[in-house]
Amino acid sequence: QVQLVESGGGLVQDGGSLRLSCAASGIIFSLYNMAWYRQAPGKQRELVASISRSGSTDYEDSVKGRFTLSRDNAKNTISLQMNSLKPEDTAVYYCNAVQMYTRQSFWGRGTQVTVSS
Repeated sequence: QVQLVESGGGLVQDGGSLRLSCAASGIIFSLYNMAWYRQAPGKQRELVASISRSGSTDYEDSVKGRFTLSRDNAKNTISLQMNSLKPEDTAVYYCNAVQMYTRQSFWGRGTQVTVSS
């Protein structure tokens, strides 16, 4: 059974930091490209950051320079370090895994991030 379990969300003030983690089980982690998405109330889910099997990263423009995504293939985890948080970063953040060959996709249940002004 595939599971992606997010943790690390919470309430933080404008300018603060949070670190989100996603622990994967039931998959061969090294075969998966991983990503974080977010969905704010009334908005579509959007890609925040992605990391390939080899560790190459890509970021949505609004988070470049503030967020850093990393992966640990030995621990089957990815982490998103979020600095200089802004109220507009408030959303539910979802972990996503996509198998590089089959494109099969899995989602976590999400973790709430709230940034107060």
